[in-house]
Amino acid sequence: MSDRDLVNLYSGRILALAADIPHLGRLTAPTGSARKRSPLCGSTVTVDLVMQDGVVADFAQDVKACALGQAAASILGSVILGRSGAELEAARADLRKMLQDNGPLPARPFDGYEVLIPAREYANRHASILLALDAACEAAGQTELA
Repeated sequence: MSDRDLVNLYSGRILALAADIPHLGRLTAPTGSARKRSPLCGSTVTVDLVMQDGVVADFAQDVKACALGQAAASILGSVILGRSGAELEAARADLRKMLQDNGPLPARPFDGYEVLIPAREYANRHASILLALDAACEAAGQTELA
């Protein structure tokens, strides 16, 4: 990876998002909780959430990831409250398509993931970027099954 590639991949916006992740921590009484780990880089994200009336009413995340994973968690943290499990699943599918298949941006309010478009070319970073949404989808699914 050249210096120019690194500058494009780790833009100021990505670094700013990584430095300001909303809802850091853990919930004391979540209705769903999931931990996801990227085997390639070792990044982990643990999500706790409370679903109420079919939407996320409370949310916390413990993020131990690279800057790209942190930025993705920051984007999720800024929009997750009030979202349904189906919306989270759709956002995850859209983000995966954006990264792996050069697909369009995820639909609003998840369109903030556009900052991660430069990571398309780095397949080894995709798993870390998807961690927060993967964990949120699993945690929401636990709640819906309960």
